[in-house]
Amino acid sequence: MRRATHVHSAGNWPAGEAAGNVTLDYDDRFRRRIRLTDDAGEDFLLDLPDATRLGDGDGLALDSGGYIRVHAADEAVADLRCATLVETAKLAWHIGNRHIPVQVLGDGTLRIRDDHVIVAMAVRHGAMAERHTSPFAPEQGAYAGIDRTHDHDHDQNDDHGHGHGHDHPH
Repeated sequence: MRRATHVHSAGNWPAGEAAGNVTLDYDDRFRRRIRLTDDAGEDFLLDLPDATRLGDGDGLALDSGGYIRVHAADEAVADLRCATLVETAKLAWHIGNRHIPVQVLGDGTLRIRDDHVIVAMAVRHGAMAERHTSPFAPEQGAYAGIDRTHDHDHDQNDDHGHGHGHDHPH
């Protein structure tokens, strides 16, 4: 069985070496180890060192050579647009307060998975909603990909040159 062991982000792998495609929805694009079937019906093992969010256009490096291109599947989504930046910020707060994944599009539109309760709430807050199918790639969590360690050593005084020493709760 083919085995994919590394992920290369979109644009950072030789697309001419694609040996297949796999189309996955948002939930199925966060994986570490699972047997998958590519779009041609051939099985492969995704065997990554860590759970990874796969993005549209990423390349899964096969240990036998070549890559499998990841495609984000179309899903039922709702695009929410507000008339002003303030209304958009308020709506984003309400969506975030409900821990709903949201994708922020380049024009300030907020894309969520189509959920009739959340769409109704958004419309009550003045948003215009357009329901359709499209790939869904929400923002990652606030701490995703951030190394929360400092790049410098701390002495006992932990003086950063701002007039007082203190300890960080590492």
